Amino acid sequence: MIHIVFNQVEVELMQSVIALDESLAGDAILIRDDFAVGPLTGLDTEEGWNARLEWWKEISQGSPYGNDLVGSFDDRQTVQEIKKRLDENTEEQVWIWMGQNQHDVTGYYWLMPQLREYQGRIMVLYMNNLPFINEKGQIFYPSWLHEIQPREFLKAKKLARPVTLSEFEVDPDEWKRLADENAVVRMLEGGKKIAGKGEDFYDGEIIKNLTGEWQKANRVLTNTLNRMKIKTGDIFLMWRMRNLISQGRIEVTGDTGKGWKDFDIKLSGASKAEATAATAATA
Repeated sequence: MIHIVFNQVEVELMQSVIALDESLAGDAILIRDDFAVGPLTGLDTEEGWNARLEWWKEISQGSPYGNDLVGSFDDRQTVQEIKKRLDENTEEQVWIWMGQNQHDVTGYYWLMPQLREYQGRIMVLYMNNLPFINEKGQIFYPSWLHEIQPREFLKAKKLARPVTLSEFEVDPDEWKRLADENAVVRMLEGGKKIAGKGEDFYDGEIIKNLTGEWQKANRVLTNTLNRMKIKTGDIFLMWRMRNLISQGRIEVTGDTGKGWKDFDIKLSGASKAEATAATAATA
């Protein structure tokens, strides 16, 4: 059994789940890229794939992960290894685990055209509007798999079902639509419906966490990540923060060309009214 997840923390989570239920024994394999942001055109070609790598390289400048992050993995090779295992063992199955978020769902759509020849052996578990019990014994509806306690997965495994022939016909078309649209940001609007948004989609979240007082940029980043309801990655948010600086909507002191800890930011005068309005809208 091969378990596919879309977040690093969920590899360890699945290992904990497997330790609780030997019927789930297998490998937890990670698809690393975040297909909810960035260019998607022509990813089945070297040119398209390299264009996406260059985009990640550009927005990752100054990140604490260093320049070695981009290009350090190739999800295409991961899929080829999965397909090799399926070819070598006709009893092997793939279980795709998805939380109710755009990151996991776009990863699923990317996989579908590549796995359709294995219809009947590809299972999906989509935690869509499903109640679970948290650590305090309260019912909640998780958006991400890592919000679910390992023991709760023992019930969730009953939801595993084969990806249908119809889905293998329709979902690759949905991936093609997303690639053709090539929006910079993608949102989950319910079910498996993904809608494209502009690159400035998250700018208001950054503005809400700024004031007229100087703050460390990495502190604003952390506060934004913790408070925002619709999540995205820290690299993308910092890229947008730099864009807001270049637009004059955020004032800066320090060197933005260095690390995230090396500059301070605050609202420009023109953005203070915007921040007040954004806060009032979510109150």
